[in-house]
Parts: sequence; structure tokens; C-alpha cells
Amino acid sequence: MIQKSSKALSIWLFIVCFFIGIMVVFGGFVRLTRSGLSMVEWHVITGVIPPMGEENWQETFEKYRQTPEYLKVNVDMSLEEYKSIYYKEYFHRLLGRLTGSIFVIPLFIFLIRRTIPLRESLVYLGIGLLFALQGFMGWYMVSSGLVDQPNVSHYRLVVHLLLALILLALCFWTGLNNALGFQALKRWSEQSTFLRLSIGLIMVLTIQVSYGGFVAGLKAGYMSSTFPLMLGHVIPPDLLSGLQPWPKNLVANAITVHFIHRWFAFVVLVFSIALFWVARKENYSRTIQSSTLILLILIGIQIVLGVSVIWWFVPLSLALIHQAMALMLYMVAFFMIHRSLASSTEILSGGRHDG
Repeated sequence: MIQKSSKALSIWLFIVCFFIGIMVVFGGFVRLTRSGLSMVEWHVITGVIPPMGEENWQETFEKYRQTPEYLKVNVDMSLEEYKSIYYKEYFHRLLGRLTGSIFVIPLFIFLIRRTIPLRESLVYLGIGLLFALQGFMGWYMVSSGLVDQPNVSHYRLVVHLLLALILLALCFWTGLNNALGFQALKRWSEQSTFLRLSIGLIMVLTIQVSYGGFVAGLKAGYMSSTFPLMLGHVIPPDLLSGLQPWPKNLVANAITVHFIHRWFAFVVLVFSIALFWVARKENYSRTIQSSTLILLILIGIQIVLGVSVIWWFVPLSLALIHQAMALMLYMVAFFMIHRSLASSTEILSGGRHDG
């Protein structure tokens, strides 16, 4: 039976996970609507209040009018149109503050009440530091689009995205520990094939999501609206010769990045099929077998969504669902790893303890 303190901690952390997910998807909405560069300053405290009155709005708008985005993209934008994109980014930052507060305020209460034992406090404090780092990284990313080019650095965008995934994973994993318990890792040589494949899945998912960030940052999704052909070819020419030195094409050539992202999805699919097969072959618990089936279905849906985003030329709603689905895949994958490390009651393979 789960202790009340552990139950409270798990509920709190799962709520934080939900808000992190909302934050990531809303960040995608801000990016796709070209609203992310509308706030040209970063004020941690005073930034909670938007401009008040016509004079303040004119002053804020004037600062935006000095940016590359206004000068090169939105030169005819009116004040009312500016307010529209400003409020999108404003609510994005407000949501970030809210998510951080939902973590930090209960954390202090749980620490003061000793609900979180001192020996376990480091992981929670580490998550708090990651929230602070994520906030800084968000501004560092935005600042890259306020100098010369009307877009942010796609490298910083990917780091910002990966930090969000790390936060989500840590909160979700720690929540599972409190809700379901956890068995310590054995040596790598003693781990099961299923666990190895699960970790491999996390790695290829991370690569795929990173390339999704590169696609977003380079606006590479607009390079082609056909599938399986791309620019009239299965494999477009000059994938590795557009930029020099050639490895740069892998992360900075919009066509190459798009090509990798669309086909690497099938590497993720292969891992999910392997996990599905191993879980049944080795008679893992019903929980794990069901998880592999859910994972396989979600990856199938995600591939269909990805192709649909290409065919319909990056429609906002489908693109955001595609992004949300990636977060769901991460959580299912981490749940499978967590359960594969559980007690022997979770694994029904002839009394064998698989990690």
C-alpha cells in the first residue's frame, strides 16, 4: 500500500508533468505563429505584468520595431497586430512562471514538513535548478533572434526542447518512484534484452525529437509537401554537399534535416516492434505487454501525423498534436523502463528476475 506522503508527492509531480507538457506544446504554438520574438526584454519579476495604457504599448512596440523580425518580416505590422503576437509570447512566459511555481512552492512545503526525506532531497533540488536553467535557456534562445536574423538559433531551440524533455522525464520518473516503488539498477551486463531495447528506444526518440527541433528552427517542414517523394526524389540530391564541411549538412541544411526527420521515424518504429516482440516472447507482465502495444500504436499514429503534417504543409493543429504525441511517447517509454526494473511480480518469466 502506498504511503500518503508518497501518494501526495506522486500526484504533485504528475501535475507538474502535465504543465510541462502544456508548456512545450504552447511553445510550439508560439513558434508556429511567429510570436516568440515579440517580447524583446526579459524581466523575471516585472515581466508578469503586460504593458498598461497606450503610452506603455507604444514604448514596447517601438522596441520591437528595432528588431530584425520587424524590419525584415513585419515592417507593415500595426500596433493591434503586434498586441496579438505579444500576448501569445506573454502567456507562454506566464505559463512558464506558473509551472515553475507549481513545482517550487510545494517543494518548500514538502521539505519543511519532512515529507521529502533529506537523503532524497537532492533530486528534487536538481529539478528546481533545471527549471531555472530552462528559464535562462528560453531567454538565451530568444536573444539569438534579436541581433541579425529574424529567427532564433535552431541549436539553442533544440537545447531548450531537450531541457524540457529532461525535466519531464525526471518529474515523471520520480513520480513513478513515489507511486509504484523502484528497484535499483544492476550492472549493465546483467540487464535484460527488454531493458536494453527500452534504453535504445529512448536514445532514438531523443534523436528524432532533436531533429524535430531542427526542422522547427530551420523551418524545414516547408521544404517539401510530398511523401514519400521529396522534391521529386526518394533521396534528394546534394543532401551532404549543400554546406561545407559536409557534416554541417546533418544539422544545418534544411532539406537534409527534413529528410532525416521523416525517415528516422521508422528507426523508432523498428525499436517499438522489437520491444513488442521481446515482451511477449519472454512472457513479461501484462502491464509491460500492454505498454509495448500502446507504444506501437502511438508510434504508428505519430508517423501518420507526421506524414499528414507534410501533405497539408504544416497546419497548426496537426503540428501541435504531432508535438504532443512525441511527449506521450517519451512517457510511455519511461514507464516501460521503470516497470522493467520493478520487482519480480512484474515479470512472469519462469521466476527469472529481469532487472
